[in-house]
Amino acid sequence: MRDLAFVAFLFAFIGIGFRKPFLFILCFCYIDIVAPQRLSYFLINSIPVSLIVFGLAIAGWLVADDKKDTRWSGRQTLLVMLLIYCWMTTIYADFPVEAADKWSWVWKALIWAIFLPLTLRTKLRIEALALMLLLSAAAIAIAGGIKTAAGGGGYGTLQLLLSENYGLYEGSTMSCVAISIIPLILWYRRHGTIFPPDWMVSAFCFALVFACALLPVGTQARTGLICLFVLALLSLRAVKHRLLYIAGAGLLAAAAIPFLPQSYTDRMETIRGYKSDQSASTRVAVWAWTWDYAKDNPMGGGFNAFLQNRVRVEKEASSPEETASVYEEESRAYHSSYFEMLGEQGYPGTAMWLLLHFAGLMQMERIRRRYLKTRRGEEQWIAPLATALQHGHIVYLVGSLFVAIAFQPFIYMMLALEIGLTTYCRRREKEAGWRPLTPRSTVAA
Repeated sequence: MRDLAFVAFLFAFIGIGFRKPFLFILCFCYIDIVAPQRLSYFLINSIPVSLIVFGLAIAGWLVADDKKDTRWSGRQTLLVMLLIYCWMTTIYADFPVEAADKWSWVWKALIWAIFLPLTLRTKLRIEALALMLLLSAAAIAIAGGIKTAAGGGGYGTLQLLLSENYGLYEGSTMSCVAISIIPLILWYRRHGTIFPPDWMVSAFCFALVFACALLPVGTQARTGLICLFVLALLSLRAVKHRLLYIAGAGLLAAAAIPFLPQSYTDRMETIRGYKSDQSASTRVAVWAWTWDYAKDNPMGGGFNAFLQNRVRVEKEASSPEETASVYEEESRAYHSSYFEMLGEQGYPGTAMWLLLHFAGLMQMERIRRRYLKTRRGEEQWIAPLATALQHGHIVYLVGSLFVAIAFQPFIYMMLALEIGLTTYCRRREKEAGWRPLTPRSTVAA
């Protein structure tokens, strides 16, 4: 019955979607992030729902959407270049079958990031996309936060919305994303209009922030703790009373420590002594292998090139009772987006990827400064949104140091949101600077 109801809803939604194509776009964002079709037992799980809605979104925009204010960005050109380059490395990959498997979803994430900014012509659409990203991630964060608050959790054992370990359902990945969306949640609490700010919206936003902050504890992901620390530092830019903020944050952290599970504090302590932790020391060895591999293969080995690695790891003793050990590992994942790009796409792909992200940070800084002191009521949401996206982007880049999420679709949707905000502001600036020429005779009259 659940499957049949969903199919009926899908057909009804298609009929509505061709009148309002942006609904297809929002629906695909939700499906690609949460993957609700995997909750099905049979029928929906066997249908490529994501690919169908992906096609409907693009077709609906081409057929029915207004395109008069559509603008192209330099970063979209960069995304096209990265897409073509990844396709070339897939053709000549060291492991063609495995590379094709990853390429089957990477191309969709990149094309979506190229396409999505073309649809963000109005403030309402920008806000709707931001809200959809928040609510989609919230579906996962709330489930993890409740389980953590109830005493559940553990590294690799906390079940988020689905009992799978891929995409946003992987603990370290979701911890990074959860912390990176906190600035966007706080922005929506103050500047949202789809759900106008009131006590219920504020309560939900604060509860969602709390759930996101709990995820690093529940997943016991060291990446999440680092991301949380980085976000706390970045927040100093936006607060008015910085000394009070620092004191409050310190007191809150001190008060929270006694309530943290011992397994969590033990795992966090391995950040200082990574050589005595098998997981951390293996990562460092894989990074060293990847660096040497890139020297011999500057164009990269294609997706999943790590399958050929073989590393020798020296693990130090973590206590007097233990002894140092040496062991070998093979086919270990990169556990870093930077080394993921270096090993799979080589120096050219890594350069394009870094330029894409750092150009986004610079654009958000330009918009933040330009609109920071605006007195126009219709523009006061722009600078805070640029700041929230920039802070979330920085958190992602820091978290990417320790998680291989270079092609995670969620961050490419945030990139598309940044590009859409940039093109929207440029269009407004151009319209504000344009004045019609008035004949002198008319002025004299």
